[in-house]
Amino acid sequence: MTLLWACIIWVFSSVACAMLPMRLQYIPAVILLIAAPILIVWIGIQLNIWVSIVAVFAFGSMFRNPLRYLWAKLRGQNPKLPSELSE
Repeated sequence: MTLLWACIIWVFSSVACAMLPMRLQYIPAVILLIAAPILIVWIGIQLNIWVSIVAVFAFGSMFRNPLRYLWAKLRGQNPKLPSELSE
């Protein structure tokens, strides 16, 4: 039951974060980005590895732009930020 509540809180937090202006999304989005793999591992332990794999794909789909940016940074590239973030 705790896993269910943790996932529900994560979903509502991410929805609230998405409603913030882009410049205010950094800190909450990073916290959610860090918390998601923890929840996915917890899901895999409590339920099943297949459910965890589905959660990984959902996570990758939802955070595809930040993950692309981090992947480009790790490869040594200098990706461009959207104009509203580069101020």
